[in-house]
Amino acid sequence: MWWKFIVEVTNEYKILRGMLSYSALWPIGCLIQQTFEGKRLHTYDWERCLRYSLYGTFVSAPMLYTWMRCANIMWPRTDFRSSLAKAFTEQAAYDPFAIVMFFYGMSILERKTQQQAGDEAKDKFWDTYKVGFFYWPVVQTVNFSLVKPKNQIVVAGFFSLIWTTFLAYVKSSKKAQPALEVA
Repeated sequence: MWWKFIVEVTNEYKILRGMLSYSALWPIGCLIQQTFEGKRLHTYDWERCLRYSLYGTFVSAPMLYTWMRCANIMWPRTDFRSSLAKAFTEQAAYDPFAIVMFFYGMSILERKTQQQAGDEAKDKFWDTYKVGFFYWPVVQTVNFSLVKPKNQIVVAGFFSLIWTTFLAYVKSSKKAQPALEVA
């Protein structure tokens, strides 16, 4: 009974598919990253997982849903050429904003100042963008060319689990500061 209701609601309001997916996928990515750090059930940072769930549900999923709607309007065909155009446009137009928003938004959720949030976004942007530049075009070209539009956000969510694990790693890492030269 409840399952039928959920299916009907998510068919009516398609944005909810992504929001429900990301509410689970983002904290799972965070847990995977913490597991790589050596943490286990009794030492996981559950507050950090909650932040990832909030961000994935209310920021990332709606942004991605909006982008995919726009991309499918701009390139309604699902052939390889159109899919490639969508993927590379996403890399140039959407991804820089999404990466900056992630580092900035997560820092704000950690109760850091706006200056600290901006500094972290600036410090970690380019390295993260370079990795995404190779990862996302492949994922999204396949997604846009082989997956029906109604399921694209869910498929992107699966690959986002891998990406979120990477983002959680970058977010939790301290970027090495260049050594000062002594004259």
